[in-house]
Amino acid sequence: MFYTFMSRVVAPILRLLFRPRVEGLENVPHYGPLIVASNHLSFIDSFIIPLVIPRPVTYIAKADYFTGRGLKGRFVRWFLTTLGHIPVRRGAQRAAMGALEQGLQVLENSGAFAIYPEGTRSPDGRLYRGRTGVGWLVLASGARVLPVGVIGTEKIQPLGASMPRVFGPRPTVRIGQPMDFSQYRDLPPARARRVITDEIVATIQKLSGQEYTGTYNERADKG
Repeated sequence: MFYTFMSRVVAPILRLLFRPRVEGLENVPHYGPLIVASNHLSFIDSFIIPLVIPRPVTYIAKADYFTGRGLKGRFVRWFLTTLGHIPVRRGAQRAAMGALEQGLQVLENSGAFAIYPEGTRSPDGRLYRGRTGVGWLVLASGARVLPVGVIGTEKIQPLGASMPRVFGPRPTVRIGQPMDFSQYRDLPPARARRVITDEIVATIQKLSGQEYTGTYNERADKG
């Protein structure tokens, strides 16, 4: 019921405010388990991407977003919880693994689960090396991966900004073709996770056009 309300009432309003351009919408599978893997430039990414994906998408969200105070904090907590977003505390390995296991449950129910392989937002607009949690999720679920490149969202809500700009620069969401990794199931698990993650990030880089650093975003290790 809430998704119907969001898709029919709230989503059109947000599309009017942010006016995202979408490329490759025809690549989105409408049914079956799906891992949506994207670069991460802004907090608003978790709202822009679901606006253009024509099916419910569950996200991992930083635990801090669920503990905010005041009217804004309560609204964000309600909004994310109702959407089915899963809280995870950065730098806590057990908590992160628990969030991935919840993501696996979403996929086992033929849902769509979104993840940022970099682990957190880019501090400088460049693309960072992927964490292998997405590789683990691929191997555990057998789901296909939908690569997504977002462009320009950091201009709507830069890192550190408390509120997004509306009627500002238009972001672009580029959606690639679904990726299947069943050919890697016979590799040693650690090797398979790394290869899968690197291929996903390389595809995202082609979609986003970002400079690739080849190093981890160390902000993901800080609480």
